[in-house]
Amino acid sequence: MKKTVLIIALLISAIGAFAQTKSWTADNGNGTFTNPLMYDEFSDPDILRVGDDYYLVGTTMHTVPGLVILHSRDLVNWENVAYCFDRFDFDDDAFSLKNGKEIYGQGIWAPCIRYHDGKFYIYSNVNGKGLQCFVSDKIEGPWKHINMNGRIYDLSVLFDDDGKIYAIHGYGEVKCTELKPDMSGPIEETERVIIPEGSAVGEGHHIYKIDGMYYLISTDYVPNGRTLCSRSKNIWGPYETCVITADETFGYHASPMTEIKGRIMPDGYPVSITPPDPDKVRASNIHQGGIVSTPDGQWWALLMMDFHSLGRTVTLAPITWKDGWPMLGLEGNLGRSPRTWLKPNTPYRDTEVPHAPYERSDNFDGKTLARVWQWNHNPDDKMWSLTGGKLRLRTMPADQLMWARNTLTQRAIGPESITTVELDVKNLKDGDVCGLGNINVPCSWAGIVKDGKTLTLRWFEQLDNDTIDTPVVLPDNRIWLRFVGDFDNDKGHYAYSLDGKEFHQLGREMTLSYQLITFQGARLSLFAFNKLGKNGGYAEFDNFTVEEPKADRTGYIPFGKTFRIINVATGLPMHATPHGLMYDTAADNDSPQTRFRVIDRGNGKVILQCADGRYVFSSGFGLPGDVRLTNDINLAEEFMWQDYLNREFMLMSMRNHRYIGKSPTTGSPYSMDYTGADPARRNGAVLRWEE
Repeated sequence: MKKTVLIIALLISAIGAFAQTKSWTADNGNGTFTNPLMYDEFSDPDILRVGDDYYLVGTTMHTVPGLVILHSRDLVNWENVAYCFDRFDFDDDAFSLKNGKEIYGQGIWAPCIRYHDGKFYIYSNVNGKGLQCFVSDKIEGPWKHINMNGRIYDLSVLFDDDGKIYAIHGYGEVKCTELKPDMSGPIEETERVIIPEGSAVGEGHHIYKIDGMYYLISTDYVPNGRTLCSRSKNIWGPYETCVITADETFGYHASPMTEIKGRIMPDGYPVSITPPDPDKVRASNIHQGGIVSTPDGQWWALLMMDFHSLGRTVTLAPITWKDGWPMLGLEGNLGRSPRTWLKPNTPYRDTEVPHAPYERSDNFDGKTLARVWQWNHNPDDKMWSLTGGKLRLRTMPADQLMWARNTLTQRAIGPESITTVELDVKNLKDGDVCGLGNINVPCSWAGIVKDGKTLTLRWFEQLDNDTIDTPVVLPDNRIWLRFVGDFDNDKGHYAYSLDGKEFHQLGREMTLSYQLITFQGARLSLFAFNKLGKNGGYAEFDNFTVEEPKADRTGYIPFGKTFRIINVATGLPMHATPHGLMYDTAADNDSPQTRFRVIDRGNGKVILQCADGRYVFSSGFGLPGDVRLTNDINLAEEFMWQDYLNREFMLMSMRNHRYIGKSPTTGSPYSMDYTGADPARRNGAVLRWEE
């Protein structure tokens, strides 16, 4: 009986784990994780540990509920547990998209989370409204909102040992201000400059007191993104500053950037997208975020990076303390961080079931919306409902998607996703427009337009003010709309179906971009508005699904396969030469010396064996010519496999924490001295395997 119960339990566990592979999780299931932690936007992260629990809070700008809070027990698997507030409570039309006013990218941002005397505190800025504080006895809320006013933003807060509360803020010229214990506001006369302008220090501060020393983590963007640490024995300074990470992009370049003069402009207004320089770092590297310790004294950094058209994602990086500085990375390669590494040594490291932070699909059968959903600005709650297992959006006047009230959104998920929704249009009235869109600048959408009694299927892209109309007959008033996103390559297109099974592309493939107006990446959105300036009928949405073709990475290491290794920079195969070195060779060379296999050493670690029986190892300091072949398996180099999807990877030595690579220009053989990938992946460190 016990054996039967155990088998059933194992099957349930396996089924649960399989179900979780439908959405990206950083947990590889083998004791390692792969960045990003979430393959969707989570900007300006701040991290807090209370006992064995970790809490992560992030920016939500103009969307509500606001200030998203995630919880984890292992720093890798996260769950969305709360927001600080359901809607902005300011008496201002801009927060509700009313009367031609908006707060895109200017709502609430750059939060700081703290825990003191049994209470959670979250601080953040609202443009034009000053410093805000939210207080709760429980992370799930309810949260008490205090408007502290004052011109303090992008701040970090420290509850010091002497009972004083300090806020650190400012860009370049860094200031420290004491806060009143009741959080009613700052003590203005206490404000002092603690780091003067000209010190190459940035913004996005995170203040800590560790072993009596004050540490201030910040990010500078001029001329490139860098994360710095400033330290002092006194909160008021003087501070010395050190760069703790730079140039770590994990091999991802910046996204295409929107260029527009103005903010939310009428359709037809000139918009352009500037393609990125793939060799430039810009601010696409990991930057701005907090650090945290585990109960056993390990330290980790959770920083964001500008991640293509998805927006800003969160990464987890180990910290190595060096001469009193919290350097990101591992000994031998400080300042850079592995994309794949061993999970933190927490009590839940081996017991937490891999899972995603959100349930993204929603059939709208519940009494409330799934927690992943947010409204674009404050909604009018009289104009939407969950009725009969569907989301009903009543139309209100709007000139275009970006001005449409009650637009329901969620973050797009990468690296690829297919978002589909069923739309019922039988209750539309003249002038109504509804469908599936991308809230961005430029925006785009696919949906149904009703003119008189005529229904038209429309595709619209704001970039070129491009519109394609397709006459459509809907016998049962239903249509299925789809958005297919390839976010690693900043591409996407719409599709439609009349039966929910056979889909047809609608419009052309579009370039997806990032921009500094909404300060958000792609946002898949359900909308309904009336273009004739009146309230109209309503649209009903059902069966919203998000599929992630690349979420299941269980086979990302090619165990049991024999393969060639192609250097992405040169396009040439790796060759185990008879002379005993690793070099490249002609593309058509298919000898045993160009074939390899990996041998599992557990926890994501592998050794590399040539088909002729020899093993790859490194001698000396890992310089060109030090990567050699041996017949002794005990001398084989142990690597941590770095997954880049699409069969691309890097091999990081567990000995010196550097990567195997070959210069595409010098003619030198392979070395074990690469610090990481460059943004374009053409410095010779990124490889691709092919059977």
